[in-house]
Amino acid sequence: MTKIVVIIPAYNEEASIPLVIKDIPKTVDEIIVISNNSTDHTEANAKKAGATVLVEHRKGYGFACLKGMEYIASTYFDSAKHSDPSKKPDIVVFLDGDYSDYPEELTKIVQPIIEENIDFVVGARIKELREEGSMTMPQIFGNWLATSLMKLFFRSTFTDLGPFRAIKYDRLLDLKMEDKTYGWTVEMQLKVLKQKLSYREIPVNYRNRIGVSKVSGTVKGAIFAGVKILAWIFKYSFK
Repeated sequence: MTKIVVIIPAYNEEASIPLVIKDIPKTVDEIIVISNNSTDHTEANAKKAGATVLVEHRKGYGFACLKGMEYIASTYFDSAKHSDPSKKPDIVVFLDGDYSDYPEELTKIVQPIIEENIDFVVGARIKELREEGSMTMPQIFGNWLATSLMKLFFRSTFTDLGPFRAIKYDRLLDLKMEDKTYGWTVEMQLKVLKQKLSYREIPVNYRNRIGVSKVSGTVKGAIFAGVKILAWIFKYSFK
């Protein structure tokens, strides 16, 4: 039986987080919500919905994801650093907490890993499956620019930096992820390319999020995210 763990970074997503958790397929073994210094009822609502809830006070998408990975490692290894294979996940899925993705599509996100031994899968938010207004112009342009540069420098076939993604747990550890903020998604895809892991994109539906985006919803957030993404690409292009 394939063991699947879901990591959900969340900052002030009290209205959406119960919906996200409810729609995740029951085949998932554990749902980990990392409250990234939330000031609303995100933590209480996530616990009530059945998730494991962690708190990361350092603001940043990457900080929250790394906290989730630390938790997984701590359950797999005891204090004496003895491993328990029964607690080791096979696949880790990353999913946003704003209900813009369709959590029930997790099944098709992990399918290539389970059935075809693919290492990494990204849910691609293609235009035909996106609700109008669900991605801002800065997001659309940023995705196009980043994936075009990855194609130019690495002959990549990625078309999106979508946050809904799945990866084999062992491959995730091999990536040695380090970005603490907005560069998390592109860092992961660049390292997948550099390590020549097998990957696949799966078209997914995408809708308008509940609430206001903390990144694309602000000029500062959009600019900072763009700078981080480009910095990672050029760092790896000339490394």
